[in-house]
Amino acid sequence: MASILKVDALQGVTAAGDITITSEGGAATQSLQQGLTKAFLSFDFGSNTIPDSFNITSVTDRATGCLYGSFTNSMNNTGYAVPSANSPVAEGSMATNNNNRYCISSGDTTGRFSQNNMQVTTSSDYQNVPYCCATINGDLA
Repeated sequence: MASILKVDALQGVTAAGDITITSEGGAATQSLQQGLTKAFLSFDFGSNTIPDSFNITSVTDRATGCLYGSFTNSMNNTGYAVPSANSPVAEGSMATNNNNRYCISSGDTTGRFSQNNMQVTTSSDYQNVPYCCATINGDLA
């Protein structure tokens, strides 16, 4: 018979925010807080809307394919990771041809990140990529 654990909050024994999880093989441990995504963003350049997000208060469309994502809760420092991607097709669909597209992301400040998503056309013009996404990994302030 399976057990079900229902709680509203988890606290570590040594320190409230210190929860450690044992690996599948039992030989290593991982801090729960370190392994969580701290923010994510799905952005639609076509309509300048946010179909889905977590810990993102707003997006500023800076220029063709360029945005700032502002955090609801700031990061501890600017050394956080911003894995990102762009897609030429509708959100949730598989991208098929990314030969002329690029995505560059960085942690600018503790309060926001930047992302540049563009595609180069056959006439060497830059255009918005219709959809982009990013996850933020690191320590919250």
